[in-house]
Amino acid sequence: MYVPSDFNEGRVPVLHAAIREIAFGALVTLGADGLRASHIPMLIEPEPLPLGKLWGHLARANPQWQTLRHDVPALAIFIGPHAYISPSWYATKQATGKVVPTWNYVAIHASGALRIIDDAAHARAHLARLTAMHEAGRAAPWAIDDAPDAFIAGMLKGIVSFELTIDRLEGKWKMSQNRPAEDRAGVVSGLSAEGRDDIAALVSEPRG
Repeated sequence: MYVPSDFNEGRVPVLHAAIREIAFGALVTLGADGLRASHIPMLIEPEPLPLGKLWGHLARANPQWQTLRHDVPALAIFIGPHAYISPSWYATKQATGKVVPTWNYVAIHASGALRIIDDAAHARAHLARLTAMHEAGRAAPWAIDDAPDAFIAGMLKGIVSFELTIDRLEGKWKMSQNRPAEDRAGVVSGLSAEGRDDIAALVSEPRG
């Protein structure tokens, strides 16, 4: 991923926290039949140090897990909040007119060796953790044990789980850091007026 220094976010805890919040990413692998991508929920773990690993699962019917080349790293891509940025929000527009539109966004790339784990117990443990995370805070959280064992056993036959041990982790927070302070203030105001307080907060947030 091309990451100019203004937009670089390399702090591992920050990247892990963002992956947990985004939760859903694209798993890209290279196989004998070319590139394949699957869009799936994934869990991040801080170990093994220093970059951690990702847990996920694929449908057994998905040929991606059967055709992937294990000698080529897999890539997981997570896209966070993003928004169009109008040049009309910049103070510089009024001063010189020398401005163009852009896009602000958060993107994280995690790559490394992918290990397929065709084991029902591992898949069940993964799904239990995944649902517990997303059900947390609900008035009546669902748990995997709420469903009949035979039903869950049958569902588990339809998936395989995987672990991606991360050896490269990149983060790009493109939030107008390359613009003058008055332009950034205009971006915050413009985004807020459009109901995009999520991006406005990231533009306002000090980085580093």
